[in-house]
Amino acid sequence: MKTASENPHVLLVNPWIHDFAAYDFWAKPYGLLALGAILRQHGLEVTYIDCLDRYHPNSASVPDASRHGRGPYRKLAIATPPGLSGIKRTYSRYGIEPEWFRRDLLAIRRPDLILVTSLMTYWYPGVIEAIHWIKTVFPDVPVVLGGIYARLCPDHARLHSGADEVVIDNGNGLGQTVARYTGYSAGAGFVPERLDDWPFPAFDLQRQISCIPLLTTRGCPFDCAYCACGYLEKKMRRRSPSLVVEEIEYWHRRHGAVDFAFYDDALLVDSEAHALPILEGIVRRRLPLFFHTPNAIHIRAITPEVAQLMRRAGFFTLRLGLETTAFENRPALDRKVTEAEFFRAVRYLKAAGFAADRIGAYLLVGLPGQDVRAVEASIAVVKKAGIVPVLAYYTPIPHTALWPDAVAASRYDLEADPLYCNNAIFPCQSEGFSWSTVSRLKGLIN
Repeated sequence: MKTASENPHVLLVNPWIHDFAAYDFWAKPYGLLALGAILRQHGLEVTYIDCLDRYHPNSASVPDASRHGRGPYRKLAIATPPGLSGIKRTYSRYGIEPEWFRRDLLAIRRPDLILVTSLMTYWYPGVIEAIHWIKTVFPDVPVVLGGIYARLCPDHARLHSGADEVVIDNGNGLGQTVARYTGYSAGAGFVPERLDDWPFPAFDLQRQISCIPLLTTRGCPFDCAYCACGYLEKKMRRRSPSLVVEEIEYWHRRHGAVDFAFYDDALLVDSEAHALPILEGIVRRRLPLFFHTPNAIHIRAITPEVAQLMRRAGFFTLRLGLETTAFENRPALDRKVTEAEFFRAVRYLKAAGFAADRIGAYLLVGLPGQDVRAVEASIAVVKKAGIVPVLAYYTPIPHTALWPDAVAASRYDLEADPLYCNNAIFPCQSEGFSWSTVSRLKGLIN
């Protein structure tokens, strides 16, 4: 067993995206860098390589403050997977060049263990490619795969990814994994179930901090038919509001971060005990910050007080979790909002001073059995409210209540290959992908 003076070196890898389209909407590997912080806290050496790095030294990209942390990935057209060959769109690798990745691997000290993360299930080809290059450079170093794809499709990942092990927990078994492969054990430095015990994620390992993701809660009290949150997180847990505010101030003062993206699935739920103290703490510090809500906020929880505090705190990009305006059929999807609550929340936000073009309402497109006319009607309702409709293409996800309906409705064998769950191909439509449909919907918005 290694001693404290021979601490292992762990490499963290965020793999490529292979898809028809991808864009960095405040997307960072939160879970992977959270594990990196724990490893450092326990005395291990940690290195991070990001295959999606928009600011790689070989790239010409430079930070653009006007984008507020968002931006396009570098991309290169690659062969479309055989199962998707009928899709008349360009399939690409998003991220750095493979040769850059190989050189980055060769430039670091040989690791004792490599942890690879994963996100969308249908992005697994990028995971396979990343592990292939890792094994080319470090053939004898164990590779452990985790993340969303690994947890939702573990059998597929074990069969195809090339990883030595696929883990399906939420990070609580990290210590055992490290000990198993390196012989190193530093003892438990915290209780994983207590979110306040977790160190701030190791975002400083990034080459450029374009934005800081914030996760103030884990889990969600809702049981939406299209979402896997309830499967991935069995119960809802919260961090202390004061610690959240402390983290925001830390990243701003120590690393100059000004853009923050809330990753919470239910940020505003029970706001009196959680969100309001966070917002009040931010307002008291008078920091010049921008906050974004890519995962959407709960419409029913928006009160005049919440709207005013969000505006004063610096919320800049608001996304509302509307999903559909077919309110009479909502119970089949979720129970989050009524029509009256939606229009009332929009009024509160506008009264607080939010510009209409900063408020967007997500609308699900491509649900099993969904008629495109229902989407058109939803767009009309959102525009009537005076805010921006934002199309969110439905992704069939295993272990969700809607998965059986998606499997039955799809023209693909969703259970055979996660590639067929790609939301860019509208997998649950009976007919093939249609640019004319997408163009018509976007035309209604614009």
